[in-house]
Amino acid sequence: MEHNKILVVDDDAKLRELLTRYLTQQGYSVETLPDPKDLDRKLARNRPDLIVLDVMMPGEDGLAVVRRLRAQGESLPVIMLTARGEDIDRILGLEMGADDYLPKPFNPRELTARIQSVLRRHHTTPALAAQHNADDVVEFGEFSLNLGQRELRRSGQAIALTSAEFAVLSVLVNHPRRPLTREQLMELALGKGNGESLDRSIDVHISRLRKALENGDSQLRYIQTVWGYGYVFVPDGSPRE
Repeated sequence: MEHNKILVVDDDAKLRELLTRYLTQQGYSVETLPDPKDLDRKLARNRPDLIVLDVMMPGEDGLAVVRRLRAQGESLPVIMLTARGEDIDRILGLEMGADDYLPKPFNPRELTARIQSVLRRHHTTPALAAQHNADDVVEFGEFSLNLGQRELRRSGQAIALTSAEFAVLSVLVNHPRRPLTREQLMELALGKGNGESLDRSIDVHISRLRKALENGDSQLRYIQTVWGYGYVFVPDGSPRE
């Protein structure tokens, strides 16, 4: 049986040792780095299934790493570890393209749950897509969303999405013109419950999706805000009445 490979990048040696021991016990194959300077080499030689990445590190910090990876079109799942109480780091991490975040200090069991959730999103379609065939393709404007291959294309060109962004977009396109609350999106796409921080998280995912879909076209609004409620997917991008 092949184990999922987890790469932990953190300058805290004790934490690296703890996570290596615990995640190995949970059935993962674990490697660690004390900083990101050898990250690109590691990805090329022994690509992991997921990266656990600390925000605060000497040299290139975690936010810069995620921004660089996403700019390169890298869709590898990333869970960021943030300092306790630094909500701005968590939101910035999502804006840069992280799939999830976990504030320090944390229970290793919570990290395991987050890893399982992100890997599940990354490898499978969300629950709402289960009612469709694996090879279903949803087309709108210049875009095609292949639910089976987990791929978004614009005029034939692939667009990199994080697992969370793909899950949110998949839920929206499966409910065209039907407004969904933030809570519904969090639960159906990401398997999470209510909470103020989660509301902010879904807003960040929506913002990143809008940038990917609009590409500077101010006339098209495929994902529209329903004020005081949530968001709605409009296949033709026309304003709602």
